[in-house]
Amino acid sequence: MKILENKTISDVPGFKAVGIHSGVKKNGNNDLCVIYSEKPAVAAAVFTKNKVKAAPVLVSMEHIKSENIQAIVANSGNANACTGSKGFDNAVTMTNITAEALGLSAKEVMVASTGIIGFPMPIDKITSGIETACKQLSKIGGESAAKAIATTDTFTKKITVEITIEDKPIYISGIAKGSGMIHPNMGTMLSFITTNINISKSLLQFVLKSSIENTYNMVSVDGDTSTNDTVIVMANGQAENTFLYAMNGHYMQFKEALDFVNKELAKMIAKDGEGATKLIETDVIHAKTIADAKLCAKSVIGSSLVKSALFGSDANWGRILCAIGYADGNFMPEKVDISFKNDVGIIQVAKNGMGIPFDEPLAKSILEQEYVNILIDLKDGEHSATAWGCDLSYDYVKINGDYRS
Repeated sequence: MKILENKTISDVPGFKAVGIHSGVKKNGNNDLCVIYSEKPAVAAAVFTKNKVKAAPVLVSMEHIKSENIQAIVANSGNANACTGSKGFDNAVTMTNITAEALGLSAKEVMVASTGIIGFPMPIDKITSGIETACKQLSKIGGESAAKAIATTDTFTKKITVEITIEDKPIYISGIAKGSGMIHPNMGTMLSFITTNINISKSLLQFVLKSSIENTYNMVSVDGDTSTNDTVIVMANGQAENTFLYAMNGHYMQFKEALDFVNKELAKMIAKDGEGATKLIETDVIHAKTIADAKLCAKSVIGSSLVKSALFGSDANWGRILCAIGYADGNFMPEKVDISFKNDVGIIQVAKNGMGIPFDEPLAKSILEQEYVNILIDLKDGEHSATAWGCDLSYDYVKINGDYRS
């Protein structure tokens, strides 16, 4: 597998994209994007588990049933959530206008939104923007599309990889947004992935759902699961590999690459948590079951007390042990070891569920870095899990205290 620098979703054969400013955002930044496959494509998607689902989520949950999906239209600046029947009609309008401009059926268009909850969608600006965007679709529009889905993000999130199947190059490229309202089972995050692999719709859905469980669903920034989470993969078959419909060796190749793309995007989302100064990676090892490992890792990464301690570079291992204690995972507290590590070094701070003497200056030096790995050894089995998050800083409150203004 090769990582392709400076490539994005529109560099995948058969895809075009664009991002523009339609007028939804007051600051003039891009706020609307269209992603388009020039050829018929199959698609898979996973959506928020929040019972309060935004209008575009409800529409896309129906459209994903279509055998052909050739376009995604998405906006930022307005979530179109909690907007009643009018909001639903506006989401449908977005697919209708996109379909008309591209010569598709409305059900062949997926729609997504992100931004402020509860405000009416400025649909006139959106429809005009969609018409403009569809005329500007290009092979170099992926970067502008990535910028168009951002809200409080501080950098665009994108990655492209290449694998080879039957001597044919297979590309997988993704863009994502996410900074706040991020929690396991996905948060205010959007992720759009394009690939030229020739694959069945059912197998694509299976591999995406499997991938989500160990990537986006293992991220927590602030404990809030959003109304708008959407991950969509479009595969247009332009690689012309032998049709992939079973879990064979080629499937495993593709799965490994897709997992990598989703994992890297998930880590970018965690790193860019609102107000964050550090990317925190929590590894739980030697758990009795994979479920136990995941529960413990998620609990630690989601703990406000742990996140606050890491912001202050405080080796407060007791908060970590406390967090796994209320995680409902099956483990024996008297066996647990806890360490911190990164490029500066590694230091163990707890053994067998109790504190041990350790070098405080070294611990602080490790925790002061932009990346910190918390290693938790349950010493109770053979399973492991990894979760990603960030520290909790003063700026998180500041950003969310005036988010609507």
